[in-house]
Amino acid sequence: MINLYQTNIESLSIHRVGNKSKTEGAFLSKTPYQLDDELMPLLKDFFFKPFREKEENYFQFANEVDLEFNELHKIVTEVFLNPSSIHEASQKITTHLYDQSMHPHIKSGEVYVTYLNNLVIDNQKVDGIGIFKSELQHDFLQFKEQDESLNAILQQGVNLKKLDKGCIIFNIDQESGFKILSADSNKYDTKYWLEQFLGVDALADDNFMTKKYLQLCQSFAKDVVFPAEDKKEEVMFMNRSMDYFAKNDNFEETSFLNSVVDNPDLIPEFKHYKEEKGQKFSVEDLTEFPISNTAVTASRKKMKNVISLDTNIQIKMDFINPESAEKFVEKGWDEEKQMYYYLVYFNKEQKS
Repeated sequence: MINLYQTNIESLSIHRVGNKSKTEGAFLSKTPYQLDDELMPLLKDFFFKPFREKEENYFQFANEVDLEFNELHKIVTEVFLNPSSIHEASQKITTHLYDQSMHPHIKSGEVYVTYLNNLVIDNQKVDGIGIFKSELQHDFLQFKEQDESLNAILQQGVNLKKLDKGCIIFNIDQESGFKILSADSNKYDTKYWLEQFLGVDALADDNFMTKKYLQLCQSFAKDVVFPAEDKKEEVMFMNRSMDYFAKNDNFEETSFLNSVVDNPDLIPEFKHYKEEKGQKFSVEDLTEFPISNTAVTASRKKMKNVISLDTNIQIKMDFINPESAEKFVEKGWDEEKQMYYYLVYFNKEQKS
């Protein structure tokens, strides 16, 4: 978990980077930007808001040969050893970003490089480096009194309510590539930002493993449980899966399958499915790991727990109390109508 509310921006350097394939060039400021008390809170909210609102999916610097060949990792390591070098480093970072801006769809924009302190991650205070980019220009009106009229002047600028791209590099786990959070509101060029500029891989922590294993379960429920059983059993499989993850601190695959899979014939099916699809979800060798409650909560919100019927009726199951669906929902076949039905037991209707 992170806490950015007490984080300070110690230094800010602002540059501009264009699209290299269009020979737009780059502009590097010679000196850091001097922040004032009026702008500071606005920029802190602009930079940090995306990271407060999104799920914490961490990355780490990587390189196919060796970490020392990752350009950004090398620059960042030097800055953490000597924070006063942040402005010179910001110029190198911007130049590196410019060199990766070769695709014609990559937009030009302003680059903000900050040195941060008082970041809290996993209850530990650390320093950090923030790299942010604004790309989209938005129209706004300025007004000017002239003679006896009020004139409207159309101008363009950066919307401080929405950051286009950004990352925060935490000064922790340096030898394995640091811990990094990334935000990107423009999904069309995510590969350029993550792979070509930052050069990162997903950090396989408990949050990552929990999320990925639940994604595997959801895919198995859709591809195997639903065709083999029915929609109710697909939803119930995910209900029981979520319940297992919510009630346990550690995941153990054999225990999980025995707890979750009602039909014993589906256990070998699950193992076979994992062999085939495991690499896609990065869980091919995963059988035990600590469960992340944060990831469980985030995954629960995304899971579809609705049975949609062709009679325009929907039945919504509850991931919080999966045993309710087991006890109080029955499926059957009506010979007279030649239709399936769901029978739902209840004591009284609740107010909406």
